[in-house]
Amino acid sequence: MFVPRHPTVWAMAGSLLLAPGGFAAAQTPAPDAASQTEESRPEKPPIQGDGAQTPVTTQAAPDGHVPYTPPPEEAAQLPPMPVVDDDEARKEADSLTRDFRHEVPVALKVSTARKTAWIALARQQLEQAGYTIDRPQVLVVVDRNPSVQRLCLILALPNDPDWQVIGSTKVSTGTTGRKYYYITPTGVFTNTADRLGYRALGTKNENGIRGNGIKGMRVWDFGWQWAEKGWLPSREKGQIRLEMHATDPVYLEQRLGHTASEGCIRIPASLNVFIDKHGLIDAEYEQWAAVDIRFRALLRPDRKPTAISGLAVVVVDSADYHQDSDKTAALKENTGPSKLAARG
Repeated sequence: MFVPRHPTVWAMAGSLLLAPGGFAAAQTPAPDAASQTEESRPEKPPIQGDGAQTPVTTQAAPDGHVPYTPPPEEAAQLPPMPVVDDDEARKEADSLTRDFRHEVPVALKVSTARKTAWIALARQQLEQAGYTIDRPQVLVVVDRNPSVQRLCLILALPNDPDWQVIGSTKVSTGTTGRKYYYITPTGVFTNTADRLGYRALGTKNENGIRGNGIKGMRVWDFGWQWAEKGWLPSREKGQIRLEMHATDPVYLEQRLGHTASEGCIRIPASLNVFIDKHGLIDAEYEQWAAVDIRFRALLRPDRKPTAISGLAVVVVDSADYHQDSDKTAALKENTGPSKLAARG
């Protein structure tokens, strides 16, 4: 069953927009088309009345999204965020690690050098975005380095620098050299209640591809973000709708590990289910599910939300990590990079 998007998203739907770069691109025209195309459509928000290609100006948070301010009567009913101490958080992370090994068959090992780099780069992005780790929580860290293309679930602790790896898989981020394909931006992108994601219908596009995976796969929407145009040598920027989602299980999932998307983050189906089932970045959605039927409708009825759920996907680039030559060399081990980006 299709779950309607948040009203602020649907307010932009159904019209033909002039995308950055001058070409026309259709926003999702109807619910039944939501799973047919890559969801990082390179478009801008609605054009101002004077025709200028300028997005509507509003007060934005550090990660670029516009926060939703609930009515006082609704906010008063929200349950508190789950908070556990560091010891309980580590026990929960250990439990999630065991579940990850059973539920995500495409899991990969993480070397000490890679863990060190990802944590250092994630901390850097969090600091730049002004995102404070004020409670033990899971971070989804994505390395867009073309030679790496990995995702890692990490337990972040507010008062302990020894963050803990839960699991890792291959992913695909934005590629270069193809027109209208954007480079996935680095930064901190949050799954907050001002945007409501949706679930794939599993329908195929004109090429027989299920762009968001099979029916029921979760699509996390991180709003409009600035990204480099991968087909232009100048790397000028335009805006894309940044999302994280599964991909076609027959034709594209086997290609994960190489840059391939139009800018979104493609993940394995089993990881999609794992993040969804355990509510790893649904901390705020769980709060709102208590008072808003839209969030209850989107979340899995069989979910088992973890006490260390978070909000953030942190995109990093380990090509920028040069702490020392040994660690840089270690990061390149066992990555199996391809010189050709996967098509699709």
